[in-house]
Amino acid sequence: MLSHQGRSRYYLVHVPPQAAAGTPLPVLLALHGGGGNAEQFKAESGFDDVGTREGVLVVHPGGSGMLPRTLLTWNAGTDCCGFALDQEVDDVGFLLALVEELAARTSVDLKRVYVAGHSNGGMMAYRAAAEAGDRIAAIVPVGGAMMLGSFDPPSAVPVLHIHSVDDPRALYDGGLGPPFPVGGGQVLHRPVMEGITAWIERNGCPTFPEIVEERVGASGTLNAGQRARLLRWSPCDSGAPVLHWRMEGVGHGWPGRVAPPARERIIGPSTTLISAAEEAWAFVRDHRLP
Repeated sequence: MLSHQGRSRYYLVHVPPQAAAGTPLPVLLALHGGGGNAEQFKAESGFDDVGTREGVLVVHPGGSGMLPRTLLTWNAGTDCCGFALDQEVDDVGFLLALVEELAARTSVDLKRVYVAGHSNGGMMAYRAAAEAGDRIAAIVPVGGAMMLGSFDPPSAVPVLHIHSVDDPRALYDGGLGPPFPVGGGQVLHRPVMEGITAWIERNGCPTFPEIVEERVGASGTLNAGQRARLLRWSPCDSGAPVLHWRMEGVGHGWPGRVAPPARERIIGPSTTLISAAEEAWAFVRDHRLP
């Protein structure tokens, strides 16, 4: 538990076996989506498996809400989300304080602190980079656009955005999303490319991307009718590239995780064309603060 802004906040830490050697390890902050919690995202994201294999301290923080560890959200900027937004919770400050507390307890490589998140957690990753980019080496927002009222990052930050153009919840082109299954609230989403373009310009990247890779779902499989294309804006004047896995025929779920049919009826089709956890680590692992 961590006391911040007069609130008792919690987080879960996955400590890999490599920590026993005492070598400073990179930190990955893995942020759950709106209405989720740390336990849920820890179980579903696949980041702990990556952490064990690669020697990464994976931290699953909990957002805030009216109830403990239930229906939690992040204050990701304008219009999103829920309790955290309404109460003006300082989530950027919380994440930075969390890293400081972790560094006081174990050996941490503070030049390799990464943030990845899903949906509202992806939006929060954007806010953390925009307000504390001098402390964060790279971010991976998944299924959540940047929602900031103003944009003036202190540093260029490498960005990998993962999103489906057919996402029925976090609308790719922006607009008012459907009501939430619990509570009925709605979010006015920003267009995905609006945020990506802002970082392309901030990082000094080329206007047009190159296609790095393309994957197409095989007929007769879970991924039939799906496509994933990796776009990269690079080289950039700052050395911080911007990449985007642009998916088609895929819903709002965490890529690499197959949702139950009842949940797919709400969030759209699952995909295993890519694993968000594996793609996130493959992107961030080579980035570090100067």
